[in-house]
Amino acid sequence: MAQSYFVVGTDTNVGKTYVACALVQHFVEQGLKTVGMKPIASGCQLNQQGELMNDDASALINASNVNAPLDLINPYRFLPAIAPHLAATQAGVTVNLHTITQAYLQLSTLVEVVIIEGAGGFFVPLNQIETLADLALQLNVPIILVVGMRLGCINHALLTVEAIQARGLSLHGWVANQIDPDFDMFQETLSSLQQRIAAPCLSVLRWCEQARFDEGTFK
Repeated sequence: MAQSYFVVGTDTNVGKTYVACALVQHFVEQGLKTVGMKPIASGCQLNQQGELMNDDASALINASNVNAPLDLINPYRFLPAIAPHLAATQAGVTVNLHTITQAYLQLSTLVEVVIIEGAGGFFVPLNQIETLADLALQLNVPIILVVGMRLGCINHALLTVEAIQARGLSLHGWVANQIDPDFDMFQETLSSLQQRIAAPCLSVLRWCEQARFDEGTFK
């Protein structure tokens, strides 16, 4: 089975794709066959081949060093740039976690590392009864939490950590990503989170900084 990590965020637009792509690139640089997976994507557009394509999925594909079928990399793709369950409803589709799990398992046979990027926050609905948290539980791979560093992020981060741990999932670590260039309490907020989150901080990203991970972080 491939080494895998599930990248989730404290909210939408906190840098999950950026961090997920950096993780893919990290493992590619280690010489490992690596692919990024985006199970559910809304806000897609038609590409030249007439397929729905999402910018996040495209970025993950470009970072990967293994070619895999789009239906495995991004099983669910929707046009409206809205919450996944709402986009699916508009398309007359019900997101099935078993379909995603099977796509993940097939990807795992092709590569050595799979980096899975979530959608929205940890509790974003995927269908009428299940959320991203349910998908994380079903995949049961270590989680990397991206914290969007801005005012209010301490509460969001600690609630998400508690939700992850309450499900018995493994929080491999977290990334502090400054998404507000005018956030002048970055260092103080970082220190507060480091004191309260037992899992290691894998990377600290100031505004527009490049994500870097130590070689020993994932051993």
